[in-house]
Amino acid sequence: MKTLLVAEYREGKLQGSVNDLMAFAQKVGSDAAMFLVGSETDLPKFQGPLYLADVKNCGEYNPDVHKQLLLDTIAKVKPDMVVFSHSSYGWDLAPRLAFALKASQVSEVVDVVDGVPVAPVCNSKLRRKVASKTPVAILTLQAGAFGLSEESTGVPVIEKISTTATGKVEFCGYEQAEMGGVDLTKASVIVSAGRGIGKPENIAIIASLAKALKGEYGASRPVVDAEWAEHNRQVGTTGQTVSPKLYVACGISGAIQHLAGMKKSEFVVAINTDKDAPIGEVADVLVVADLKQFVPILTEKIKAL
Repeated sequence: MKTLLVAEYREGKLQGSVNDLMAFAQKVGSDAAMFLVGSETDLPKFQGPLYLADVKNCGEYNPDVHKQLLLDTIAKVKPDMVVFSHSSYGWDLAPRLAFALKASQVSEVVDVVDGVPVAPVCNSKLRRKVASKTPVAILTLQAGAFGLSEESTGVPVIEKISTTATGKVEFCGYEQAEMGGVDLTKASVIVSAGRGIGKPENIAIIASLAKALKGEYGASRPVVDAEWAEHNRQVGTTGQTVSPKLYVACGISGAIQHLAGMKKSEFVVAINTDKDAPIGEVADVLVVADLKQFVPILTEKIKAL
């Protein structure tokens, strides 16, 4: 099996998501090649062929140009899978490539079982194996789903590529999203609410514990989507990525999208009625209890200290 890993280069830097791509290739046991529109001054530690286009000529993002560079590279490599990160770059370019190749596409891959990609369904409550029926499959990987067991090493064998293709889109630059409300990235303690809180009124229970711990409260995506909490309190791949000293997950099952946003926390406490919830795999302490009963008692005990 051969894979072509599509690395990303943004604002003059190689993106760390390249490690997720290499971890995926390791897990499937494939021969991997890599594609990058970037610079020779910032290359991945990768043992294998690297098809490198000059970012100065091709731009950090130009859909038509990058697609053509990929099509030319695929013709050389003949991979079974072309693998992107599930990022704004991957969201936009992967379907363009899949359409051009008449290839299947599997988005938000979180695992591989028996060589077959696994993707979440039903708001991440279920997972399914998705086997491609086309010679080439286009995949995007959910952030944080794959991790290298040890730091990557090696020097890639560079093959420079170019194209005469031009694009209709003019890339003007990046705009930083405005920060509104609370900035969870600066909080040393975060208490987050998940779907398990049951109803919007119970956000107050979570907020009270956060206040007692002199921290801030956060929320998972389902809680924010239900408008029980503001978006600026969302933790996860579509919210904020946090690294507090203490992270308390209340009624959070542990979908990979949420784990990717809080996995750098120093100490994790999870409160859940399900002892087998995925959050338990990353928690330092797992409390199996009804949070609506446990959290108020814990809050009062902390206030009494």
